[in-house]
Amino acid sequence: MAGGSAAERVGRAPETREFLFKVLVVGELGVGKSSVVQRYVYQLFSEDYRATIGVDFALKEIAWDLHTRVRLQFWDVAGQERFGNMTHVFYKEAAGAFVVFDMSDNDTFREVLKWKSDLDSKAQLPDGSPIPVVLLANKCDQKNHSSQSPAQLDHFCRENGFVTWFETSAKDNINIEEAAHFLVGTILANRSICTREEQEDVIRLHQDAPPAKGKSQCC
Repeated sequence: MAGGSAAERVGRAPETREFLFKVLVVGELGVGKSSVVQRYVYQLFSEDYRATIGVDFALKEIAWDLHTRVRLQFWDVAGQERFGNMTHVFYKEAAGAFVVFDMSDNDTFREVLKWKSDLDSKAQLPDGSPIPVVLLANKCDQKNHSSQSPAQLDHFCRENGFVTWFETSAKDNINIEEAAHFLVGTILANRSICTREEQEDVIRLHQDAPPAKGKSQCC
């Protein structure tokens, strides 16, 4: 009995799937959004702080598995942009997002829900559900940590629709790769679900369609 996929049976390698996902990186001024992006995309870190004006872009391509390549287009949105009128343009067609706060500055944590609410109101998946959002508790290398315990952050994420959270440090390269890997996996899983639902809708449409009228057999 013949085994393997159809592509293997005819001697062809499976096709490589390629995806392009837009990922938003938002949060208050000075929380380290640009440093997180720079560390993940370029493996660089700089102590020199430069406030983002408007939005910065970065592109990273990864081999997710043997047959899947993913290009990530990061949109690093300036901290003050939530108060402007352009975020709906920046957020358009996003597949996922990071909300970043500074663990050594509790004021930045208090603004997290405002950013999440902004994302939920302006960025949706094709089925209308919110895009997946991962919370980054950045600057975990700092001595003055947030008053939020891991258990409190777990509860906070469950209550407010974050898919998960990570303690990160762009400076010491802590959990940056892990957080990005988790978000990409969630985005790919959502895409698979949407594709499967679309296929099921097409099948149901064909099943529900009335039978075509045949030609009369009379001479």
